[in-house]
Amino acid sequence: MSIVIKQATLLDLPEIMKLETASFANDAWPEETFRSELGANHTFYILALEGDELVGYAGLSKLPGSDQADIQTIAVREDKRGLGIGRLLMNSLTQQATDLDAKEIFLEVRADNSIAQKLYKLFGFKQIGTRKKYYQPDGVDAFIMKTDLKLKKNKEPIVLGIETSCDETGVGIVRGNTLLANIISSSMDKHAIFGGVVPEIAARAHLEALTPVLDEALEKANLTLDDIDAIAVTNGPGLAGALMVGVGAAKALSVATGKPIYAVNHLVGHVGADILDRGELQTPTIALLVSGGHTSLLLVRDLLNDVELLGETIDDAAGEAFDKVARVLGLSYPGGPEIDRVAKEGNPAAIRFPRGLTLPKDMEKHRYDFSFSGLKTAVARHVELAESKNEEISIADVAASFREAVVDVLIKKAVSACEDFGVPRLLLGGGVVANARLREVAKEHCEANGIELRIPPFSLCTDNGAMIAIVGSQLIMAGRAPSTLDFSAESTLPVTTVQS
Repeated sequence: MSIVIKQATLLDLPEIMKLETASFANDAWPEETFRSELGANHTFYILALEGDELVGYAGLSKLPGSDQADIQTIAVREDKRGLGIGRLLMNSLTQQATDLDAKEIFLEVRADNSIAQKLYKLFGFKQIGTRKKYYQPDGVDAFIMKTDLKLKKNKEPIVLGIETSCDETGVGIVRGNTLLANIISSSMDKHAIFGGVVPEIAARAHLEALTPVLDEALEKANLTLDDIDAIAVTNGPGLAGALMVGVGAAKALSVATGKPIYAVNHLVGHVGADILDRGELQTPTIALLVSGGHTSLLLVRDLLNDVELLGETIDDAAGEAFDKVARVLGLSYPGGPEIDRVAKEGNPAAIRFPRGLTLPKDMEKHRYDFSFSGLKTAVARHVELAESKNEEISIADVAASFREAVVDVLIKKAVSACEDFGVPRLLLGGGVVANARLREVAKEHCEANGIELRIPPFSLCTDNGAMIAIVGSQLIMAGRAPSTLDFSAESTLPVTTVQS
């Protein structure tokens, strides 16, 4: 889905009226009323178009000299609801209100329209009153709602970001698009004896590390909490217990300091990290995110409004597969760096391990999905068979061949996505990006296909608070309202939800 937002004109009135009537029935405006609205000099009406089809519209009123703006209407075609179009329209309206120097926005909504109320709450609207039986002839109450725009005028907000989705406790601070501090504390050593991340240990480690990491970040940035304009925090996806530590800490800071809070998607944070490296994120871009917990392929048309999940792992994540294969080969945890080290001395063509979900029958349904469970099993069977025959095993060859199979699938699918969607750039993120062969093959394939390759510094690729802070900063500068305090940790938060 590719949605374009454009300003409405009187020529669009016939199509608008079709959607108005279908959407509001008894509450629909007469055509003459809408004609007057579109022609007024104090109104701003926009359309959401998919191709040439009208799939939504919205309107804002702002009188000259007034600090108040009013959302007049918003509608999305019934078969297109739930796809984020309402958010796109609301984002445009709030940005317009900000540009017109409004300090607050008001709206009215039917008391029985819970879906619309949920959308408005995402933009910080709160109910301030009720008009009894306002909507006739249904006799339904109208809720009066308001949001405050005072923070949205901040052009370069100072944002503190907290990241605790897995085993790294990260606190980062940014001013606008500029990185001020990025402090990370890893509990990896505590998990090493178990050969993988233990959720309970990770959560406890976050509790122990969060205050020292926060203090160090503030000291590095030469700031105090009073200097911070807003707080951003990862609320998913990730380990539930680990996420709850960060979410709880962020909410406590927000309440204690009175600073607004932004609940941010972890995966979108990895994409936003590129802004810290070069000052902007060029879109559209394909993003390949590879870590111990995630292997995801995204199409990012707009960081805040249009992130599409093209594919993901259907079993083990790539980093998880590295850890499990390292264990089979008798290497220590974490497996990625160990396999990378050993593979330098091996022959990547020595063993032809399977490439998951690359057969024609798989590509029809799982063109952009990944699977590493079968590969992991193939390595284990190879080692078991050699041991049963008392054959000498070249750990270096097995490691190099395994690594080659993983990298081959990751990069070929990512490059295919670039070609299929006509996107001339590929962004890599996640801890597995530290793998030397992955970076090498990505560079080769991108150069061969005329694709720009973006790899932020490793400190911004691994889980970190700075990437969460930068998304929070983008939300503020785009005029998005803060999150309310009723958001929760969501271990399976979809990538389409940039802000909760």
